[in-house]
Amino acid sequence: MTSPATRRHFLSTLALGSLAARGQEAPKYPPTRVITQGPGFHWFGYYDKLQFSPDNRFVLSNKVSFEHRSPTADDEIEVGMVDLQDNDKWIPLGKSRAWCWQQGCMLQWIPGNEFKVIWNDREKDQFVSHILDVKTGEKHTLPSPIYSLAPNGKEAVSCDFARVADCRPGYGYAGIKDRFFDQMAPAGSGVTHVNLETGAPKLIVSHETLAKTGTVMENHPDSKHHAYHLLVGPDGKRFIMLHRWTQPKGGHLTRLITANMDGSDLRIVIPNGYASHFIWRDATHILSQAKDWLGNKDWGDFLFEDKDSGIVSEIGHGVLDSGGHLTYLHNNEWILNDTYPKGVRRIQTPHLYHIATNKRIDLGEFHSPREYTGEWRVDNHPRSSRDERWVCIDAPQEGKGRQLHLIDIQGLLT
Repeated sequence: MTSPATRRHFLSTLALGSLAARGQEAPKYPPTRVITQGPGFHWFGYYDKLQFSPDNRFVLSNKVSFEHRSPTADDEIEVGMVDLQDNDKWIPLGKSRAWCWQQGCMLQWIPGNEFKVIWNDREKDQFVSHILDVKTGEKHTLPSPIYSLAPNGKEAVSCDFARVADCRPGYGYAGIKDRFFDQMAPAGSGVTHVNLETGAPKLIVSHETLAKTGTVMENHPDSKHHAYHLLVGPDGKRFIMLHRWTQPKGGHLTRLITANMDGSDLRIVIPNGYASHFIWRDATHILSQAKDWLGNKDWGDFLFEDKDSGIVSEIGHGVLDSGGHLTYLHNNEWILNDTYPKGVRRIQTPHLYHIATNKRIDLGEFHSPREYTGEWRVDNHPRSSRDERWVCIDAPQEGKGRQLHLIDIQGLLT
């Protein structure tokens, strides 16, 4: 019996041979190298966090000793960074027991600070966050976890990670039970504002408020409401949240809502229950995946104004992938994106999309074995360096599990 690696090599060779038989050249992709290695598996998580240091030398990463199962309360990961100027040396920074496969422990550089990083952890029965100066080693702990940081580096918004773990496994943290497990839309939990100097959290939008704001379709007596996927805008004045509520037969419906940093002025930007990955284009516009807009019944990438039902236009129909993770680059002229595994070979394809010309540049093909599915899948989640020279993705490496891959996109954003 042939091994999985042999079969994958055969499929890859067969595909390349088929291209040659048709007189076609194999695709030419930009240079890529793997910058982490065993023992252990490495990944960063979500696409909307600062992974690269301000000087683009260090790349943050999580490190774990296992794959292919849900984290438990006892599973601890290491957080660290890769030195791109010293043979991709791994530099440990700390530990965390508050993490998930999709978003790690919210490890990221603090905006406006050259040496400080932050990540979430659990201490006894409380989720916390650590701020570390990677140069001096000075560390202090805040009595609250964080989700998305404001550009000023002084404040953040966060969510109830215990409730998210209950309502949307794979995105919350193990180890603490939801205080409001039996309540469908509790008034005592929701989105919090966090002062990064004092760590003091303040509830600014409750789940009860969300459940009572606007029209919530298919809101059943046993629909549990939760808010997460938070992202502060580029001017630091407002933030996005996804308001989700569970359905009796499984799954959930979703609204995209924005608010001021104090929780006021809620705007239901996508009200129809179908919203997904998003990114701020600027302080007044949001690019989001949604469906059933502008006559398109399928999922697509749509530009919205930051107002109630603020649809503007569809972007890249049929070219820009409608299920990927979006980032604007090069003065908002380009979009960085990826795909979920596609085809028999389960290939993920990070890509660049030029808005003005409707041109797409694929950055590589990354095979995702079938064991990487569901909660412990490995989405590429492409992240750009500050100077837009590099793109870093998470992807399985043949025989070595999930690792960080660095793609050189120099010269492509022209």
